[in-house]
Amino acid sequence: MLNTLKIYHTNDVHSHFEFWPRIVKQIHTERREASAKGHSLFYFDCGDFMDRANPLTEGTLGQGNTLLLNQAGADAVTIGNNEGITLTKEELNALYTQADFPILAANLFDENGERPHWAKVTEVFTTGDGLRIGVAGVTVAFQAFYHSLGWQVEDPFKYLPEIIAELRKNCDLVVVLSHLGLNFDERMAQEIKGIDLILGAHTHHVLPEGKMINGTLVAQTGKFGVYLGEINIEYEPATKKITSKRAGLIDLSDKAEDSGGAELLLELKQRGEKVLETEVAILQEPLHISWYESSPFAQLMADALKEWSKTSYSMVNSGIILESLPAGRVTKGDLHRICPHPINPCIVDLTGDEIKEIVQAGLSLEMIHREVRGFGFRGKVMGRMAFSGIRVEETMLDDQQVHLRRIWMNGEPVKDEQVYKVTVIDMFTFGKFYPTIARNKTKRFMLPETLRDLLEWKLRMGIGQ
Repeated sequence: MLNTLKIYHTNDVHSHFEFWPRIVKQIHTERREASAKGHSLFYFDCGDFMDRANPLTEGTLGQGNTLLLNQAGADAVTIGNNEGITLTKEELNALYTQADFPILAANLFDENGERPHWAKVTEVFTTGDGLRIGVAGVTVAFQAFYHSLGWQVEDPFKYLPEIIAELRKNCDLVVVLSHLGLNFDERMAQEIKGIDLILGAHTHHVLPEGKMINGTLVAQTGKFGVYLGEINIEYEPATKKITSKRAGLIDLSDKAEDSGGAELLLELKQRGEKVLETEVAILQEPLHISWYESSPFAQLMADALKEWSKTSYSMVNSGIILESLPAGRVTKGDLHRICPHPINPCIVDLTGDEIKEIVQAGLSLEMIHREVRGFGFRGKVMGRMAFSGIRVEETMLDDQQVHLRRIWMNGEPVKDEQVYKVTVIDMFTFGKFYPTIARNKTKRFMLPETLRDLLEWKLRMGIGQ
């Protein structure tokens, strides 16, 4: 008679906790039922469980997320880019202080080449009847970002073949928790022998039945905890031979909630909001934002970028600011609400010709109204570009498109071949927005400060300074 191993998995929850108490209930209920039948159940998370757009996460610097994973009974996790590059090095080192589970991150290292104290390469689990499950974890190698924070992140394919071969020697089932994205997971399944199961993340793919590639089952659950991934592994108890493996998704829309899970969620939310009540400044006048025309708040953001990074020029899209601020008291929570993005400043060297191209695109109706999802952006549309140190003379044509007449760089006409050091935001470095910036080889990412940190800095020192 065959025995069954059940594996639950989540990925890219991004601190969307609408379904979290249901996930907790499902895991707890099924774990009890599996145990009563002599079966085993494990729960793994594959990264981006946290997202600082949520006040719970922002206020607790992700440590509240760790407590939620503890309550669900997580057996192991890997980190995503939201854990790895939206926290300072000190904050990431403290993120899992209270974790009841191992954190698997085989390709992350300190500057001295050693793995952080909280990270492991692999973990081996054993079921009641002796099935040995070897689990490894890897995360996406955003090298420039990690380097700016004092980490080294390496190509996971440099380490995975040896890791998998070692696990294969002593384990009956080999699993990889991957925050690399589906394309890399497919490559892993094709190139690296010995992997039974890849639990994926990062690209938010919904795979209702998984994908079988070269004998490796690849699974992913989408995002935001809408689905709970379910893997059923059948094996012979005596020989430990795997006879079948199947992937599926559990729709949580009609599932019951765990009362304890809901209570902890509320408690942590209140704890996070309490931290964000800290006062930043008192505004004598309201700060107005418009996504579609020039506005004071967008100009303030552009000025803060330029002044904080100590360059002479900056560009930023006004859609970064989600709401205006009224006159009166401003708190950290207000800044988090209106600027929740995990987006950082970035300094690039641009020629005058390149600046002309970027300014023309940034003032186009297509870019202003462009709806954006991902890339760290948590707003709705890109919005009109704002500048500091750069003055643009423009004419509106009959088709409502902008025609650039002149561009001035600190009072001087822009020179086509001259190179200017300009502060932008890191989302501009992705090719789909401004290819000229994306191709640029001089990009210097300024981490860990986010845009709301710059706003706080600017407001604390006074708007007019």
